[in-house]
Amino acid sequence: MAAKDEITRRELFKLGAGAGAMALVAGELLSSAAHAAEKSTGLPQVPRRVLGKTGKSIPILLVGGAVPLDPKFDPKLSEAMRFGVDYIDAADCYGGGTCETHVGNWMEKATKRDKVWITSKSDQHDPAGLEATLEAGLKRMRTDYFDLYFMHALENPDSITPELGKTVERLKKSGKIRHFGFSCHDGTVVELLNKAAATPYIEAIMFRYDFTQYGNKELNDAMDACVEANVGLIAMKTQKSSLSFRDQVEKLQVGKWTKQQAVLKAVWADERISAAVSHMDNLEKLKQNIAAAVNDQSLSQADWEQLNRFAAATRSETCDGCDHLCNPGVGAPVKIGATLRFLMYHDTYGEPEKAKALFRKLPSDAQRITGIDYTSAAARCPHGVDIARHMARAAEVFEA
Repeated sequence: MAAKDEITRRELFKLGAGAGAMALVAGELLSSAAHAAEKSTGLPQVPRRVLGKTGKSIPILLVGGAVPLDPKFDPKLSEAMRFGVDYIDAADCYGGGTCETHVGNWMEKATKRDKVWITSKSDQHDPAGLEATLEAGLKRMRTDYFDLYFMHALENPDSITPELGKTVERLKKSGKIRHFGFSCHDGTVVELLNKAAATPYIEAIMFRYDFTQYGNKELNDAMDACVEANVGLIAMKTQKSSLSFRDQVEKLQVGKWTKQQAVLKAVWADERISAAVSHMDNLEKLKQNIAAAVNDQSLSQADWEQLNRFAAATRSETCDGCDHLCNPGVGAPVKIGATLRFLMYHDTYGEPEKAKALFRKLPSDAQRITGIDYTSAAARCPHGVDIARHMARAAEVFEA
């Protein structure tokens, strides 16, 4: 009998059918690799794709580590593993600096090191700072190596230097990292992807990507350049959560899929994407995402049309973090994109403490957001986001 907080095969099948993922029939809807794994485990397995230059096969669904984790033994990680989700995306800063320790505690009790892929990240982008963060992370996780190591939330393409490349090669030779890349989600994503495509030591990238960006020519060209250079692409921020409309987001049903399942399937429909990292902070979300992943039914034309209508209705409520466009219109050192992203965590994701903690990490000048005229900034926004209204809301939340 399954433990109380485990996902049973029956529950997963029921969820998949209830969400419209059809019946999850062994051997009919799974990839051949997943089918083989299912035969040995008795459970449907999340399909896998190769991650660029790494040459390694990873699940198309990845566990995001920026969620609350049990400090002793987190059952969500074990449940994910049972369905083939054996990739954990950690970072030195997640969980207020506890993520690596908590993942290490789980790993020590739950699995052999070579049975799970661990990615972690450094907020320090200079070679010395990155190496120091890496060393501290290895100690916290009590492991000898990371499968993949990222520069975290990279903004400046100039951080990708020959000197960094030499450090990366040395760390690889020492066995402390297997592969290297970066994550990014602000306004320089296109520049960073193009730089990665021209940089041999960048093997994989995790970047902000969702179904609404299918028509973004500059981004698509940069993604194509990465694919041509065999740089692995991992999608994050796939849910396209808006700054408001929380009720509409939660209630949206796309055909037979929940909104959360539909947008993941839309991203997986892009074969350039190896995987999507997901913020699964409870077992219900884990079940929903696994049910979508193990089923190969594509979104219908009607599903796509409904998603596109949703995107159009919420476009002016979604900040893409392109500060290079709006910030020059403000005569103050505020960081509009970051502030509105943290507001989204507070109002839409329901993570108030995380949002406030991240805001407090901004430079002190950037935290003074009241008494500023945002008219010019709003005029520069290509999507018509009411920046003044949202920054006023941010002031209520963060300056209280």
